[in-house]
Amino acid sequence: MFRIKICGITCEADARVVAAAGADAVGLNFFEKSPRYLAPREAERVVRALPDDMVKVGLFVNATPQHILDTWDSLGLTLIQLHGDEPPEFLCELGNRPVMRAFRLGEEGLAPICGYLQTCRELGCLPRLVLIDSFRKGKYGGTGATADWDTARLYPAEVWLPPLVLAGGLTPENVGEAIRTVRPIGVDTASGVESAAGKKDADSVRRFVETARAAF
Repeated sequence: MFRIKICGITCEADARVVAAAGADAVGLNFFEKSPRYLAPREAERVVRALPDDMVKVGLFVNATPQHILDTWDSLGLTLIQLHGDEPPEFLCELGNRPVMRAFRLGEEGLAPICGYLQTCRELGCLPRLVLIDSFRKGKYGGTGATADWDTARLYPAEVWLPPLVLAGGLTPENVGEAIRTVRPIGVDTASGVESAAGKKDADSVRRFVETARAAF
């Protein structure tokens, strides 16, 4: 669905920067406790500033299904990113809308992720993509901490499992190595291309996209 996603877009100007750099996808963060939170009215302006063919990902943390569906409909999103504690059954409540399920990779490794996905399979609601992020206790992402690449690279290659997207501390300096090590289908960054929380740095975005594209 995408290879290079820049998450945490908070204004029209940054949306245009990301589009001009050639990223495939943008992330719009609807988690109110995040420094990259995007209010609905501003989200409408951001979406209008993006090319029609850009993948528009709505990031939600423990939101209600109805809130997610209303946001999907009003903004014309392409993909739902669940980044909280949503159980497998939650995905079934989103109908046939494509979901990217994010997991924070902790000390227990990949076993809890694979178990979660097996339950999704049994329920008939597998996510379209799996995103692996770094783990920080009490945080839902966007910390800038690097994910455990050595463990992430062991994500099983079974046909039924959703493809892997890698996040967690990715920057223009390390994204090439991350892609070569983990071999994900896509990469995702937020803080790694910022001059301040929620403010993208145009040069960093450009270099991230160029380096990632070359590595893929």
